[in-house]
Amino acid sequence: MPRPSSFLLLASLALPIALSAQISDDYNPPRTQCCLLGSAQTLANALQDWNGLGRYHADNEKLKAQPAEPNRVVFFGDSITDGWKLANFFPSKPYVNRGISGQVLSQMLVRMYPDVIDLKPAVVVLLAGTNDIARNNGPTTLAMIEENVMAITELAHAHGIKVVLCSVTPVADYGRTKMSEGRPPADILRVNAWMKSYAAQVGAIYCDYFSALVDDKGMLKPGISADGLHPNEQGYNLMVPVVQAAIDQALKK
Repeated sequence: MPRPSSFLLLASLALPIALSAQISDDYNPPRTQCCLLGSAQTLANALQDWNGLGRYHADNEKLKAQPAEPNRVVFFGDSITDGWKLANFFPSKPYVNRGISGQVLSQMLVRMYPDVIDLKPAVVVLLAGTNDIARNNGPTTLAMIEENVMAITELAHAHGIKVVLCSVTPVADYGRTKMSEGRPPADILRVNAWMKSYAAQVGAIYCDYFSALVDDKGMLKPGISADGLHPNEQGYNLMVPVVQAAIDQALKK
């Protein structure tokens, strides 16, 4: 842009501010947050690895250096998987946790090779979609959710990995945040209806967590979560037999 035009543009942008500005007798700037430099560095680091490829890199290298355990299962997902202490709920089972809090399906798709395929599991258990519904990574359509699930499933099948597709879990409004506002129950039902149908079409196993966790009002049962989204120990206990039955069915296929 020529210099005169640039000057006029800047002058026009500054004009409304200049007209409304007022010199103050007191210096009273807005309160600043503590440790801004550290926060900025944390954000910069996160943006360099927004898919979370570094989260399990060291653990993956250790696993790949060992013979793959028979019937290894990778639990793949977001915070509900991330917070699940698998060794406590599935003792002696060769189950590997590759959940990352806050992630959406597009991020998990990028992680498929290092966090799933390269570990040579017999089964992958995918629990995802709630953060897509909540727009954690911006506006998302049902078609976008479907296509990411399809891509993950197709990659797994192409490498001989059986797939367990888990329903999105119900939410409740008994925590500090009304979870149903960001994750409308109607949207959860739409995703789950498609997921169940798609699993049947492609030979995947549908794991119906929703039915195990929902109350008679269509919301997450009381007492099984602190915030209305993430299961507590009682919630995970309800999920264990459902997913174990799905894994057993997948291994028999």
